[in-house]
Amino acid sequence: MHKNAPMTKLTQRLASSLEAAARLLRRYDDTKVLVLGGVRSGKSRHAERLMACHPEVVYVAPGLPASDDDPEWAARIAQHQARRPANWRTLETVDLATTLRKASRPLLIDCLGTWLSRVLGDVGAWEEADGWQLRLDERLEDFLAAFAAAHVPVVAVSNEVGMGVVPATASGRLFRDVVAGRVLHLGERALL
Repeated sequence: MHKNAPMTKLTQRLASSLEAAARLLRRYDDTKVLVLGGVRSGKSRHAERLMACHPEVVYVAPGLPASDDDPEWAARIAQHQARRPANWRTLETVDLATTLRKASRPLLIDCLGTWLSRVLGDVGAWEEADGWQLRLDERLEDFLAAFAAAHVPVVAVSNEVGMGVVPATASGRLFRDVVAGRVLHLGERALL
């Protein structure tokens, strides 16, 4: 008669990790996931695969919309749109907080970096307008609160920052500092 060998510590740890992952997947109804990576690293494709199990997804595109002024950007957007399933709806908006609060279907937000660029412009950061930091803090706090309170699965994509060279421009450093200092705090409220 064959007896099963006792589990090694490594096997026990692996089994424990797999069971934790299975528990997580079973409660995916309200899970928040933050997908991080470098520019053009496959973040969006990975996020799309995470949401593939849902029959209907709202793909939230908070970056600048396609325009004739920037054909390269328009081509990137077209490429993203072409690979989305037909039953996914696209919503182009910079108001992520309201979108999160009103969501009744799973959300894929792609990308927080492009959203942040728009928000920095909206609050006057690029021109260093009076009070821009306070307006930025209010927008980010509103978004973070809405993200934490969302009752649908949410996968958010963001650029990984701080692993490369120091940006050469003031606007590049500001973007890096805000993403690293505030937006990536989503990791405290999401699965990485």
